[in-house]
Amino acid sequence: MFFLGVFVLLIGCKKENTTTEVKVNPKEKNSNPIQKPLQLTLDQANTLADLPLACVQVEYPNKLNQTLGGKENLGEPKALHPAFYGCFDWHSSVHGHWSLVKLLKKFPKLDKREKALEKLNQNISKENIAIEVQYFEDKHNQSYERTYGWAWLLKLAEELHTWDDPAARVLEENLKPLTELIAQKYIEFLPRLNYPIRVGEHTNTAFGLSFAWDYANTVSDLKLKESIERKAREFYSNDKDCPIGWEPSGFDFLSPCFEEIDIMRRVLTKTEFEQWISDFMPQLKAKNFSIDVGEVSDRNDGKLVHLDGLNFSRAWVLNGLAKQYEGYEHLLYVANTHINYSLPNLINDAYEGGHWLGSFAIYALDVNTL
Repeated sequence: MFFLGVFVLLIGCKKENTTTEVKVNPKEKNSNPIQKPLQLTLDQANTLADLPLACVQVEYPNKLNQTLGGKENLGEPKALHPAFYGCFDWHSSVHGHWSLVKLLKKFPKLDKREKALEKLNQNISKENIAIEVQYFEDKHNQSYERTYGWAWLLKLAEELHTWDDPAARVLEENLKPLTELIAQKYIEFLPRLNYPIRVGEHTNTAFGLSFAWDYANTVSDLKLKESIERKAREFYSNDKDCPIGWEPSGFDFLSPCFEEIDIMRRVLTKTEFEQWISDFMPQLKAKNFSIDVGEVSDRNDGKLVHLDGLNFSRAWVLNGLAKQYEGYEHLLYVANTHINYSLPNLINDAYEGGHWLGSFAIYALDVNTL
């Protein structure tokens, strides 16, 4: 079974880059076999939880990405960002915390539940979040983590909001000042953004809009939701013939074409979306649609390993589309192939990938979030 190959490789903690080949039934040579989306198991969750647990309180190495207004802005990462100082950089720390919340929420019997809760409560305290807010309000860092880190912060807030657990209520309340600040930053920034950013890395506008829309939709923040929908329609409604053949670029962990699909399936009506996708990427409807995985040549290179992230992010877009609309079930095969290529490489991975890729894997595998 396709899933069994992934499961054995993940739990077995293989170091080598092993890829399970997925073969198309000869009788179905003109179409991809319909498969179920892969889903997280408790055993996988216990393994994946080790990745954020191993980095959310690891201060160095660290990439601060800050703008210095003066020597008074110099400081240790933990002093500047007492909540999100680990996992190499701020945004990776945020989605590392999201990973812990997601796994605790989905698997109440997670082996390291108490350790995960302890770290979450230590980091996401009222005092720590107040310092994080102060940093974002500094005049030299108004655009800090725009919009990739913003998006993951709102995804963390959304996950806490939908977690029915007393611990979540405390964490959600502690995070609230920063959540509200980031939501307001979106509302203020989007009208000033005249053109979308269509790269395959952090600043991709469609990705930032998608996660922010999820938060706004979940908590009924109509002002934020309307702002996102208005900008998404403005940016992407007239796009046609996305050049998917140009992808990926060497450092992509997001697909510019696929991320655009991900936001438009959220904001358009079914009728609007079907017309739009027919113009934007009609080949997706073909039962034999395929696209090569992003191949990683060196997983010790922090940039080249981005392509593992691309495989996971492509998978979550395809899974989401297949779940939302009939007629795209064949894309599950493509999504599973992408996951199957990169998932075995997370265990015993170099820190360059291990500090962030687990979050992408969890999101790609957890179809309930799509």
